[in-house]
Amino acid sequence: MKILICEDDLMTLKALEHKLKNDGYDTITALDGKKAIDILSADPEIDLLLTDLHMPLISGLELITHVRNEMKSNMPIVMLTRVGLEDTVLHAFELGADDYITKPFSPEELSLRIKRVLLKGKG
Repeated sequence: MKILICEDDLMTLKALEHKLKNDGYDTITALDGKKAIDILSADPEIDLLLTDLHMPLISGLELITHVRNEMKSNMPIVMLTRVGLEDTVLHAFELGADDYITKPFSPEELSLRIKRVLLKGKG
């Protein structure tokens, strides 16, 4: 299973990458939404997108819109952000996010939610 992690905070990105590699996933990283779109366009084998909300160039919400509308992909998408506002959460789900995790988060909760979203995607 291959996960694209899109996060503009380098420390958080490295922590996510380390955790997901320990969980047995292949990971690819992007520091902004534009790079994530480039990676998604070049690699059809990505199984899940884990993305921050606020990023340079292209936001997480714009990234979800691109994956769902431009790529016509139903790959699972998990939002990861410090913003826990109900309107933002609802908007992310309306655009096509499969789950939404608010920072700070438990690494074990992240693992379980990713596993759940991937299993649901196969069902």
